[in-house]
Amino acid sequence: MKKIITLGCVGLILMGFTFHTETATYTPQDPLKESMERGAVVYTDYCIQCHLGKGEGIPGTFPPLAKSDWLTKDNITNAIQVVKYGQTGEITVNGETYNGVMAALGLYDDEVADVMNYILNSWGNSHDQMITEDQVKQVTKD
Repeated sequence: MKKIITLGCVGLILMGFTFHTETATYTPQDPLKESMERGAVVYTDYCIQCHLGKGEGIPGTFPPLAKSDWLTKDNITNAIQVVKYGQTGEITVNGETYNGVMAALGLYDDEVADVMNYILNSWGNSHDQMITEDQVKQVTKD
């Protein structure tokens, strides 16, 4: 009997549920939090070299992502497009003009969504809607 209960609890944990023994309730994990955790890995692998560990960027060379006025609700599609396809030319972030190249990183749509969720909710940024893989799929290259 103990083996069956143990296997059942392990199975629930693997399925993304948390078991609370005091109340015997099941709580699904937070999808945004999970996406941000995956996005942090993508950020470390692909973005940290230029935008640095706290998203501060390098003045005059690589724009900041932390507290970035460019990452607004009205500009999310453009931000997704830059992460998905790269960027060439001028952009203005927090009043400073940047004119460089960000190469296309070759990320899958789910990776783009995850790293966007991480960026949009880190270092003083706050975005009230989760970016989804389907949303990223709809963004095309100009």
